[in-house]
Amino acid sequence: MGDPLFWHRLQFGFTATYHYLFPQLTMGLAFLIVVFKAMGLRSGEARYADAARFWIKIFGINFAVGVVTGIPLEFQFGTNWARFSQLSGGIIGQTLGMEGMFAFFLESSFLGLLIWGEKKLSPKGHFRAAVALWLGSWLSGYFIVATNAFMQHPVGYAVAPDGTLQLTSFWAFLLNPWALGQYAHTMIASVVTGSFVVAAVGAFWTLKGLHAEQARLNLRMGTVMGLIFSVLVAFPTGDLQGKLVARHQPITLAAMEGRFESGPRAGLTLIGQPNVAQRKIDNPVQLPAVLSFIAYGTFSSDVKGLSSFPEDQWPQNIELLYYSFHIMAGLGTLMIAVMGLAALLLWRGRLDANRPMLWALMLAFPFPYIATTAGWAVAEFGRQPWLIHGVLRTNQGASPTVHAGQTAFTTLGFAGIFVVLSILFLYLIGRELAHGPVKH
Repeated sequence: MGDPLFWHRLQFGFTATYHYLFPQLTMGLAFLIVVFKAMGLRSGEARYADAARFWIKIFGINFAVGVVTGIPLEFQFGTNWARFSQLSGGIIGQTLGMEGMFAFFLESSFLGLLIWGEKKLSPKGHFRAAVALWLGSWLSGYFIVATNAFMQHPVGYAVAPDGTLQLTSFWAFLLNPWALGQYAHTMIASVVTGSFVVAAVGAFWTLKGLHAEQARLNLRMGTVMGLIFSVLVAFPTGDLQGKLVARHQPITLAAMEGRFESGPRAGLTLIGQPNVAQRKIDNPVQLPAVLSFIAYGTFSSDVKGLSSFPEDQWPQNIELLYYSFHIMAGLGTLMIAVMGLAALLLWRGRLDANRPMLWALMLAFPFPYIATTAGWAVAEFGRQPWLIHGVLRTNQGASPTVHAGQTAFTTLGFAGIFVVLSILFLYLIGRELAHGPVKH
């Protein structure tokens, strides 16, 4: 069956990618539900409560599937990555434990109140439950991001005589600068996902002539929030994330841009194909000196190329890393353009009647999902060949006793379960879309 490490990485990448389709929407929707509830409290108009009630149901379905699809990831720490868990468990166990004990408990408890407690709580009480759900889901996101940040930029630890990693500063670990930057970028991106989905549903109902009042409300909310947060995900949060990569992982930045030679006034590659064998970019279209400015704040800054680093430290799949980054950046630009045009039509009062734009909004909802998946691939491929950057190589963290055939077999099992879950998920979401918002 080949190299066990290949199958371990494939299984974790596959299960993590599928799992993250769901929490990115719940984190985004949690924020938008709070906005709907706040506008309802302020205006006293029932249509906002109706919209929040509909999206709470969609949140609940996504949350349930997200929990189920996250379980295989937990098991893999103990099966495929047992050596990694043995060496770093005393550190990453802190955030993973808090995620389960505090954030998940907060999120799941108040989700129940939101779904079944509206008639028993006052409007303000129900709003507070929505805020608690939002805090729980975003707190959960922080603990996961902080865990990953330690693998990207390890801080607050020491190596014990037996080789295990021990925590020396809990606050340095929890407030890792990489975690703060990555968290802001990730949460803003989740609101972009939620906004595109809300706008797509509003566009779908408008095109079908269904639920006219709710269609307009969702169309406006999705468009306005989608434009604001699509810009924010690029600047300042995307810019901050790029500067963190430049400072702490310059070799990853070089691979993201397919840059092989070092030098000042580095150009930002818009189009081109990395040719690793010949150490160059084929057919490049570049913006001169822009990469230097984005990475270090001045157009004359020196940006190191891959040739400045030993080859055994290069990311192992430069082509995939390069294309993932450019797909993410390209889709980010396209999303700003789509929402900008939709917002212009909304401002002129023409969005509801512009069918090509409504079709574009409806069909654009996968864009954030693709962009966030590509962004995650950039982070994970960029860290290679390290499991914990500069500390533990990926091949040193894998389980020595789990063979390729075993991992291939369980990967097929997970794939089968995910197919069944996908069918159930699409059926439940389709049923809610057909019913639409329900007034109380």
